[in-house]
Amino acid sequence: MLYPQSNLCRSVLSLDGNWRFRIKEDQESYDPKDPLDHWLSVAVPASFNDQVADPAIRNHVGYFYYQRDFTLPKTLADQDIFLRFGSATHQAWVYVNGQKVAHHQGGFTPFECKITDAVSFSKTNRLTVLLSNILDHTTLPVGHYHEKKDDQGKIKRELDENFDFFNYAGLNRSIVIYTSSKAARLTDLTILPELNDSLDQAKVSFDVSIDSQVNDGLSYQISIYDEAEKIVVEGKANESEFYLDQPHLWQPLNAYLYTAQVDLYQDGQLVDTYRQDFGIRKIEVKNGQFLINQEPFYFKGCGKHEDSYAHGRGFDPVYNVLDINLLKSMGANSIRTSHYPYSEEMMQLCDREGIVVIDETTGVGIMSSFGFNMSNFDPNTYRDDTFQELNTQPAHEQVIRELIQRDKNHACVVMWSLANEAATFNPEAHDYFAPLFDLARSLDPQKRPLTMINILLATPDTDQCSDLVDVICLNRYYGWYTQTADFDLAEDLSLKELQDWQALYPDKPIMYTEYGVDTVAGLHAIERQPFTEEFQWDYYVMMSRVFDQVDNFVGEQLWNFADFQTKVGVQRVQGNKKGIFNRAREPKMVVRFLKERWQKIPNFNYKTKTN
Repeated sequence: MLYPQSNLCRSVLSLDGNWRFRIKEDQESYDPKDPLDHWLSVAVPASFNDQVADPAIRNHVGYFYYQRDFTLPKTLADQDIFLRFGSATHQAWVYVNGQKVAHHQGGFTPFECKITDAVSFSKTNRLTVLLSNILDHTTLPVGHYHEKKDDQGKIKRELDENFDFFNYAGLNRSIVIYTSSKAARLTDLTILPELNDSLDQAKVSFDVSIDSQVNDGLSYQISIYDEAEKIVVEGKANESEFYLDQPHLWQPLNAYLYTAQVDLYQDGQLVDTYRQDFGIRKIEVKNGQFLINQEPFYFKGCGKHEDSYAHGRGFDPVYNVLDINLLKSMGANSIRTSHYPYSEEMMQLCDREGIVVIDETTGVGIMSSFGFNMSNFDPNTYRDDTFQELNTQPAHEQVIRELIQRDKNHACVVMWSLANEAATFNPEAHDYFAPLFDLARSLDPQKRPLTMINILLATPDTDQCSDLVDVICLNRYYGWYTQTADFDLAEDLSLKELQDWQALYPDKPIMYTEYGVDTVAGLHAIERQPFTEEFQWDYYVMMSRVFDQVDNFVGEQLWNFADFQTKVGVQRVQGNKKGIFNRAREPKMVVRFLKERWQKIPNFNYKTKTN
């Protein structure tokens, strides 16, 4: 599936703006071709939750409608018409003029459908979307869902999110109509850049997918442009393999992007064209190091969330640009898309800005007994019934397919994360995850490294899946959820565990993908008190000492970039406060320490291996 773009052969019409919104009542009879009644206005793209003033609507669990009308110019009547959703959270049934045209489950990946036969060019069209924000033991993310009937027979739905972020829902990303030729169109493009060992020549291969009613007389031509828009390669008809000498390399914080243009011809007439940016770089994992263009790379950055005031999880280009600029100003070079695929526009921005991305699926909550207080569990003996209670593998396979299909061409993506904090301490975990790793490896043309993010209960002694990953990625909260405020013990335990992992897998890189403490901006104390800014500062100083003592340690991605909204709980005060920035992107005191540290750490060759 191609990202929508306007060009000589394609038109894109945005459906962003104000939509009609209404909660669906149980057992109501409603025809989606009719106008909604008793509706509220909500903006798209954005979550509906924080746009309304009614707490019952904000926290609604169940079904709800979005609706808007649109018109199509008659000049497009000879074109095929497609409707594309950047996402619809979490399940959507789509109707055009009352006709069902699409259904999709999974709230963070795009989908599209052809609506040529459902639309009118002579009158206004009506688009109605029925959505559900229900999560259960078959979905990703995972939710604990229950429903019961009250005395009047009305269904009451309850959802306890099995994860630590608010279940923002709705049409969180842009909705567009785009057009293409009825004769033939480009449907997908895979670009595979491969560098030789001396990095002075790149083989660039293309796989072009075409939807055509007639194959006779069909051909395509590929051209490659540099950043100055000069043609560096111009192929012959149907040529799909090219060699670039002395190519410019895509580097962390120093991105260089080429542009491929594919022109599709029918009997010599141009019927479709598409342009795709791509970068040339080499990713390898060797000898306990993560190599980008044959140099040992050191990850500096954070996990994030798509989370902002009013927008909720909605696409916000201003916050995206601000967040990347703040990170770059600190010397950071990387993010993880915790805990779901981020918007396509964010991935394009990371390509352009040279931000290295660990691209994560929605595989979060795959631990049926998930909770905040890890101190109650003994990692050596604790087990739960995750893989008896949950049935998430079909959803997991789907999101792996859709994520890799969507992001396969992005230079910024250097590694796929298949899950976050799953119950890999259980004996059944390997049987669950091994087929998913095999699937991901088979789907990615670039054969990027794979990982999944390890929870504290999955230690070197108890983890069942560390043989599957290329990079050991750890979420650890010594000194916070365990050994609270005892930084001396936390430091010893952190260092010992990293040394144990290195001894177990001497050829695998190790990094932290989460570590942090909740900090209320403006709260201070002389002594070491949790939630104060001084406590956060001391914590990061302590953890930095640990990181610098382990040869195979290749990166520090803290948790979290900014405070974010969560479900209600006694351990959450208006959300998770582990951000180094507050939710408004105002810095906490520790940003100064991290900026000083990260600006001194080079992107490459920070660690000298002592083998």
